[in-house]
Amino acid sequence: MAVMSDRWIREKALREGMIEPFVDRQERGNCISYGLSSYGYDARVADEFKIFTNVDNAVVDPKDFSPHSFVDRKQDVCIIPPNSFVLARTVEYFRIPRDVLVICLGKSTYARCGIIVNVTPLEPGWEGHVTLEFSNTTPLPAKVYANEGACQFLFLQGNEPCEVSYADRAGKYMGQRGVTLPRL
Repeated sequence: MAVMSDRWIREKALREGMIEPFVDRQERGNCISYGLSSYGYDARVADEFKIFTNVDNAVVDPKDFSPHSFVDRKQDVCIIPPNSFVLARTVEYFRIPRDVLVICLGKSTYARCGIIVNVTPLEPGWEGHVTLEFSNTTPLPAKVYANEGACQFLFLQGNEPCEVSYADRAGKYMGQRGVTLPRL
């Protein structure tokens, strides 16, 4: 496997729709950076958030997930309660080639504030909006900014396409749009 360069990412995004919408360069200005980087792509978080709360004394159960364990918000800034987390999604929609595995790492700007971004690998053949988890590891409320950089995706190309892709298996998160909750 090899980590793919900005040239490879640009070509796949523009010719094959691997990332839509695609930002061809790092956008900085007065925001947390996003867009194409040297060996990856910094994706943005959309303005849709599911903020976890315990108002109804719900239990978080991946086999029986209750919608009573969070509140929905559509806003430019999300405040994560202390020692809690929110679910969100990328602005970008991804289509992963059959010979590529994508790994996600959090932005250092958030990590230095005690905000951890977690995403499982994007498997070969998968497509959709990426559901993001922002964990606030601090004892203070923490902010996440919509439409700004959230995490960096690294693209690893295998020597050959995989034998069975996520699409071939009809994976349960295939084609997800919006913030997607756990499925069994």
